Amino acid sequence: MNSRRECPRGHVYFKTSDCPTCPKCEAAKKPADGFLSGLAAPARRALVAAGLTSLKALARRSEADVLALHGMGPNAMSKLRAALKAAGLGFARRAA
Repeated sequence: MNSRRECPRGHVYFKTSDCPTCPKCEAAKKPADGFLSGLAAPARRALVAAGLTSLKALARRSEADVLALHGMGPNAMSKLRAALKAAGLGFARRAA
């Protein structure tokens, strides 16, 4: 059942899950361009929380490290691989 909620900014929204994220506030945070703009909110929040807000920073991490972040999934990873490739970059190789 949907529960009525109100965020600290006064937006009223309804959710069935326990997720406290306000959809209107989250939409306002979405960048207009860049590789983060093509990602779903959970993946975008995971990268921002990890400090991976540039492709160069992302390229310093292994694919396994990024995939391990909460909110990352196959769709986000394919978009990240494509963005890195377009910039002539790739994920770091994992140390053996």
